[in-house]
Amino acid sequence: MFENLSLLALQEYWWLIISVLGAALVFLLFVQGGQTMIYKLGKTEIERKMIVNSLGRKWELTFSTLVVFGGAFFASFPLFYSTSFGGAYWVWMAILFAFIIQAVSYEYRTKANNFLGTKTYETFLFINGLLATVLLGAAVATFFTGSQFSVDFNRLTDLTSGEMPIISSWETPFYGLEAIWTTSNLAFLTNLSLGLAVFFLARLLANLYFINNIDDDTLYERNLKCLKNNSIVFLVFFLFFVIRLMFIDGFAVNETSKEVFMQPNKYFHNLIEMPIVLILFLVGVVLVLFGIYKALFKASKKGIWFSGSGTFLTVLALFFIAGYNNTSFYPSTFDLQSSLTIENSSSSHYTLTAMSYVSLMVPFVIAYIWYVWKAMDNEPITKQEVEEDNHMY
Repeated sequence: MFENLSLLALQEYWWLIISVLGAALVFLLFVQGGQTMIYKLGKTEIERKMIVNSLGRKWELTFSTLVVFGGAFFASFPLFYSTSFGGAYWVWMAILFAFIIQAVSYEYRTKANNFLGTKTYETFLFINGLLATVLLGAAVATFFTGSQFSVDFNRLTDLTSGEMPIISSWETPFYGLEAIWTTSNLAFLTNLSLGLAVFFLARLLANLYFINNIDDDTLYERNLKCLKNNSIVFLVFFLFFVIRLMFIDGFAVNETSKEVFMQPNKYFHNLIEMPIVLILFLVGVVLVLFGIYKALFKASKKGIWFSGSGTFLTVLALFFIAGYNNTSFYPSTFDLQSSLTIENSSSSHYTLTAMSYVSLMVPFVIAYIWYVWKAMDNEPITKQEVEEDNHMY
């Protein structure tokens, strides 16, 4: 089946897989968002236990999705993996560090003889919630604003230069940190706006999740108030990012020569030229807002499902306009022709074909996650449950 597809069709298929995983990851970041509000929402020890245990049921899903997302990128587009993970390593190391301390915190937060103290691990959870969301958002924003790197395959065979025989080279001394701060241009404002939009999106999704998952009147009222504030700030940063994205020059690829060039309003044109993607984007945004509306004005506890689905569709559309329609998904501002596309950075036809058969397991994995989710959330968390259960996080 897959072996009969062209290389380009397989590349487009795998960008779809990457997009789905990326969209799922952003939705699941509500765990990180909730971790930044443990003390804002929980004023007593029992309230904080309810919040942490509500998140504790789901944190492994976020971590596992991140690992699968990175693994899929490595297998399908290895040149991106080596360029970004090998060049912008300070950003990725910070993200990895944040997820390590998260895992440690859930494991040891309530262990006997915990010499660091519960509050220390809760601080770790806050750090994870802040770094993971902002840095992942900023990293995805570089798909549109570009990074400073060069790609030269001749380096592998040139042994006279005295340089390391590597294909990709990062051309700034900040190794990825320039995505959130640089004085050379204003692209970091776009990156940072998406990073902060993801941060506040994760927080408002966490509010909606707590409303659905925790049965406590006091926490319900606090979540409603916090949801309103987080939603307003999210909309400010998200609208700034989207409006700027529609007007900046984008990194287009000549369909014939494969030469990368700057095209005015490229990402706006991508939405117009791919009407299905435009519909996905608009429906996604409407669903996010509808979920917030249902919670704030209709006293509904089902808002997480509307806003969660909307988040998935919106992020999916952003990945589509970053990689499809003759667009460079990882552009280089140092050397335009070093920019990566789904065509020049992918694995071979054989590798993509073999992995495509493995990808047929994805629906079963999703179905299993859904089943486990429903089983864990069959009953909402209550004070009585937290007080009586000895296997708490």
